Amino acid sequence: MCGIAGYYGYEADEAMLSTMSETIAHRGPDGEGYFTDGLVGFAHRRLAFIDLEHGPQPMISQDGKTVLIYNGEVYNYLDLRTELEALGRTFVTNSDTEVVLQAYEQWGTEAFDRFNGMFGLAIYDAEQQRLVLARDHFGIKPLYFAPLSAEQTGTGKPGLLFGCEIKPILAAEKIDKKVNERILYRYLQFRIHDEEAATFFEGIDKLMPGQMLVLDTTTGDYALSMFTRFPEELRELSAIDTPYSREIIEEYRQRFTEGVRLRLQSEVPIGSALSGGLDSSAVVVTINKLMAEHAAATDSLGSSQQTFTAIFPNSINDEEKYADAVLEICKGNVTSHKILPTAEEFAEDLEDFVRTQEEPIISSGPYAQYRVMQEASKHVKALLDGQGADEMMAGYIPYYFAYLRQLKKNGQFGKLAKELLSSTDILFRLVRFRLFGMLTFRKETGITELLDPQFRREHKTERFSTIPDNLKLRLIDDIFHKSLPSVLRYEDKNTMRFSLEGRVPFLDKDVVKYLFSLSDESIIKGGWNKRILRDATRGLLPPMISNRRNKIGFTTPEAEWFLKMQEKIYEIFMSAAFEGRKYWNKDEVIAAFERYTSGNHSGSTMVFWRLLNTELWLREFIDAPQDTEAELPVKSDYEPNAGKDLDISVPEDGGRSYRRYPIRTEVFYRQTDLDPAILSYVQRFADGLPGAGAEHRQATADKPWYLFVSEKIVAMTQGRSIPVWDIKVSPAARLLSRFVMKNPGGIGLASPWSMQLAIDEVGLPRILWASLRSVIGKLQGKNGVFYEVVGHDINAIDGAAAYQVGTSVHSVKYAPKDPDGVARRLSAKVRAALPAELAANFGGTAIMDANDLGVVALGHDTDLEKAALEGIFRDNPQGQSTETTPMSVVFRQS
Repeated sequence: MCGIAGYYGYEADEAMLSTMSETIAHRGPDGEGYFTDGLVGFAHRRLAFIDLEHGPQPMISQDGKTVLIYNGEVYNYLDLRTELEALGRTFVTNSDTEVVLQAYEQWGTEAFDRFNGMFGLAIYDAEQQRLVLARDHFGIKPLYFAPLSAEQTGTGKPGLLFGCEIKPILAAEKIDKKVNERILYRYLQFRIHDEEAATFFEGIDKLMPGQMLVLDTTTGDYALSMFTRFPEELRELSAIDTPYSREIIEEYRQRFTEGVRLRLQSEVPIGSALSGGLDSSAVVVTINKLMAEHAAATDSLGSSQQTFTAIFPNSINDEEKYADAVLEICKGNVTSHKILPTAEEFAEDLEDFVRTQEEPIISSGPYAQYRVMQEASKHVKALLDGQGADEMMAGYIPYYFAYLRQLKKNGQFGKLAKELLSSTDILFRLVRFRLFGMLTFRKETGITELLDPQFRREHKTERFSTIPDNLKLRLIDDIFHKSLPSVLRYEDKNTMRFSLEGRVPFLDKDVVKYLFSLSDESIIKGGWNKRILRDATRGLLPPMISNRRNKIGFTTPEAEWFLKMQEKIYEIFMSAAFEGRKYWNKDEVIAAFERYTSGNHSGSTMVFWRLLNTELWLREFIDAPQDTEAELPVKSDYEPNAGKDLDISVPEDGGRSYRRYPIRTEVFYRQTDLDPAILSYVQRFADGLPGAGAEHRQATADKPWYLFVSEKIVAMTQGRSIPVWDIKVSPAARLLSRFVMKNPGGIGLASPWSMQLAIDEVGLPRILWASLRSVIGKLQGKNGVFYEVVGHDINAIDGAAAYQVGTSVHSVKYAPKDPDGVARRLSAKVRAALPAELAANFGGTAIMDANDLGVVALGHDTDLEKAALEGIFRDNPQGQSTETTPMSVVFRQS
């Protein structure tokens, strides 16, 4: 198991190869190597399992004409080696890598179809003047590539970048990082990914299972083709329909056991993933049987089999009791490791988890596997897992319906009736869930209503369908397109993130061929799916596993976790970055999430996960660094904010003019001590006046001056800023907020949270009365009636706004308490702290609620009229974005 990357189309460039290689260092901590020749370059990272002392890569053939870099394991390499030796070939190492290389030399690309295992490889064939990339029959190991134009390479020939991950391709910095919006739409709308060659990155594709790419190194042209007929062979075998019998069960048991044994070949420690489900449990007990028989290859297990299980105590997702039953069966030959993932750990690991997966995924379920692999890597270097059994033996409920429809289509009504009767518990469970949703009248949140209408229109022709009424054809489609590719992606990314190899014995090519030559009853019979696996492991597995119907698998209690993670999720959904995307309607997303967390919608968390995952993926892989961490321009205390003026004429104060100096501050939080913070900025302004320039010294010399403070920072430091997740929204607030015109940035009562604060402040009857008076006022041509009735304290309530800073992004703010008292207190401290000449001209403090829609002086102790104060601030000079200028020093000029 290794990491590979490379290029075609550039002169020898080891610096680029080194950069690409560094991004996949986690895949190969045991060594690295490089190769360049002409326009071809290879980079390799080694994670060694077989022939540890030899087998370094890139591996060059004995005649020097063929070079291989290879990621994976070919489990039948010993048989292939024997065959090659019989043809006169000699070997200098004991590695499977040399077998792969010499197999290619002997049989060319036809060698790939002989391999039973997992691989992503690149071969430079100097004699045939070609570069060959290939991916194994099931696509267990990934291989990505990005075609380049002649203009991009600068050599006059087209080029190619490739790698076992997407990161090295991006690290080469030869292609622009762009979103494949069609793939993104299909993911968001249909909850699918990995079904085709295209990735979420425009210009980067992947080889499909059993596919190869052959590039002519003289021209740079390449062609894609299948090196195998494996999918077609499965379709052909499915027509054989060998009757189900005891002999068939025994044959399957022997083949599956051999598939497990082959995957124990290693010179380093191997363990097993144990979820508690049928598939992983079958692997564990089969290994236990092989150990008891002292079978070949079990030396890699040591004195006991090490198992790794994710548990979630008191959660409906917890499978610990099932895992414990398997451990009891294996008692004496097993060492158990239990991992307890938590919502807090998930929130902490979220960015790394998204980075690890490289592309969005359909749920947070694979995080359980991520944590299992993290722990397993401390004890073993490879792990056997149960992936693939569901897709070949109908492990998911929809397969039942495909089989039932098949029986109906074929006129097999007797068998249909029998299967329906045997499946009543499964069918009842589905009906019960649907009836519950209908009877509770809870609307389910769907993704369509949350997506941006223009984005939907651009991709309205996209469709997704499955094979409805042929069980085996449906399984084959899911193995190579609809389901298994995504599962294998999770497996590969999660294992290799921690330098761990994942091995999947159910995906043994010979075992799968045998299974598809059997009748459908080997897959579903008597209401039981995975029938042959259940029967083949009876006596090895405890009955509670063999007879288990409720599949859970490696997943997380996502619904429970999302409620615990509301703060982090809201922070992401309410961010300026999320608001700026063209793929969704941010307001609808937030409203839907609020309804979900309050229990008013029965929607799946998978909807919100897809949005959350996409946003974090965009930040990690697509956004330029300055897009997420833009530095504010430096502004001195004596400059206006962008687009604003220092000076203003105030008709409300007899036409007098004033100069306003907006003061940039640190972000204010609830724990900020308001008074000393305000005084420190006033003092900074005063201390800087001598060097501020003649114009500013003249404008401030012996002039009456005032301190204007934003009500936001006063309310926040008074504890009057409430995070949205702490506000319990009532049905009345949710309903009333829908009738409020939405202002820019969430100002006002147009959100359920700000409306709830208004109700809490003055009571629902007063809100309803003010609403009625407002309607009557509008009919009479009057505006502002609502706030005349409820009071300006309600007008001062600010909604959460993405453009703000600090906790204001996700908090709703009441009006400050006793703004007149706050003004008097601050004024007294200013006069006491400043030099006498400044203090003598100080005219007092005003607490202002100002935005681009209007301005209200909430409280003051100045000698100015309220209308004059509001006139001074009518153009909102302190700004409403990230200027962080929540206070101003104001001098009267005339």
